[in-house]
Amino acid sequence: MHKVALFDSTLRDGSQGEGISFSVEDKLKIVKALDQLGIAYIEAGNPGSNPKDLEFFARARNLELKHAKLVSFGSTRRKQILASEDPNLRSLVTAQAPVVSIFGKSWDFHVTDIIRTTLEENLAMIEDSVRFIVESGSEVFFDAEHYYDGYLANPSYAMETLKAALRGGASTLVLCETRGGLIPSEVGRITSETMKAFPAIPIGVHAHDDIGCGVASSLAAVEAGAVQVQGTLLGFGERCGNANLSTIAAILGTKLGCDCLSGESLEQLTEICRAVAEVANVRIPRSAPFIGKSAFAHKGGMHIDGVQKNPLSFEHVDPMVVGNERRLLMSEVAGRALMLKRIARVAPNLDKDDPVTVSLMDELKRLEAEGYQFEGAESSFDLVIRRHLKMYRPYFQLVHYQTIGSSPYADPLSDATHAAVVKVKVNGESAITAAEGEGPVNALDRALRKVLEQFYPTLKSVHLTDYKVRVLDSAGATASKVRVLIESTDGSNSWSTIGVSKDIIEASWYALSDSIEYKLIADGIEPSDEEV
Repeated sequence: MHKVALFDSTLRDGSQGEGISFSVEDKLKIVKALDQLGIAYIEAGNPGSNPKDLEFFARARNLELKHAKLVSFGSTRRKQILASEDPNLRSLVTAQAPVVSIFGKSWDFHVTDIIRTTLEENLAMIEDSVRFIVESGSEVFFDAEHYYDGYLANPSYAMETLKAALRGGASTLVLCETRGGLIPSEVGRITSETMKAFPAIPIGVHAHDDIGCGVASSLAAVEAGAVQVQGTLLGFGERCGNANLSTIAAILGTKLGCDCLSGESLEQLTEICRAVAEVANVRIPRSAPFIGKSAFAHKGGMHIDGVQKNPLSFEHVDPMVVGNERRLLMSEVAGRALMLKRIARVAPNLDKDDPVTVSLMDELKRLEAEGYQFEGAESSFDLVIRRHLKMYRPYFQLVHYQTIGSSPYADPLSDATHAAVVKVKVNGESAITAAEGEGPVNALDRALRKVLEQFYPTLKSVHLTDYKVRVLDSAGATASKVRVLIESTDGSNSWSTIGVSKDIIEASWYALSDSIEYKLIADGIEPSDEEV
């Protein structure tokens, strides 16, 4: 198999994405996750840019990584000084990373107009900087910044920058499509022509996604012979982001027959991507290739029927190969076959001709006519089935809830704008709790989980990751019916629930209480025998 090394820059280039910020603890967690996935190189920061990255590299020396090598990042020396005098290069030596990624200018325009030095001095800056780091004991990858644009403008000079890095002792040359604006065929052509000039040197690619071609450009470079691909696991980074390594890894492994992850790691891809997303506090798009929740979701009756007969009919790869799962979405267009399959998950012995099956189909259509939409809230539909089949026993009884808001809020130093009080009964025992939150639903959510945690400790791990509201009949103005969809997670699994009402707080309550009940059922916790 063709070996391709994946180089993840989530903690460096990814941290330059808008809204992204990592603590040292965050970085350590992500490094462990990427190492578990089998990533070869993890670029973890620029120790010359901030004390936090210096602290990270100091602490990271104690990590016992199985697969990955840590990489520090920095630029070539400043013009007209010695490499040994450059603070950035000295900090790279202090970080003591086994690999250092040095970037330098390969586009003559950037040399003359941006850093404003001579073409000759730029070559000296590259060679001196690489040699200084190599002599300190670290392996050096040279990131040829703006290489593809530079090659188009002045190919001979762009390749001279690569020669300068090799004279300094660089082990790998990385061609950077820094602006992210070239079409993949151009990236492939330039990579191929560069490799002919440097046939014995490992070539890598670093692409951005400004025209949506980061993944395609990276693959074009691989097909031209590149043996290292740089990117970020979830694709976030400068501007429109970096090439998405999760997509690249899956394509390399399932389509191109490339060995790109250490060990049998591809089946961990979805799980680890979701773990990294949690730490980064970002949402993976539902439509994300391979790892998104909708990547293997089927809704239309014909699609569902085809997949049930043979998954190859509508799936290009088995979802289990990348650790994802097939989802057959419940809706009025899904068909009877899916309804039977969904019922079988709860009541496997129910006959397909049983009148209950027909009545459940009618119930589904009635609820969808009221505004429920179960294709994004399968967990709530499982509860509908349980209630309809008399297989449902509640975990708690709501006595009452109340939300209170004011403006300005009583505590000007707090972000909380509302308070909520929730009183429940569990096993005949009453409990009441209040909580503050940023809005009435946040306060209600906190109060509900707080009052139930004393009875069901596993709820301490649960939190909301998404909350959506849709107005269903806008003609009703402020009296319109609304649909609330929430997504919850316990850190390992996620599930979605729904509520519909003309009262947005009541709709939210239905979704929140369903979320709690579904979690407790999934944990195998037996409810009380209390009648509600």
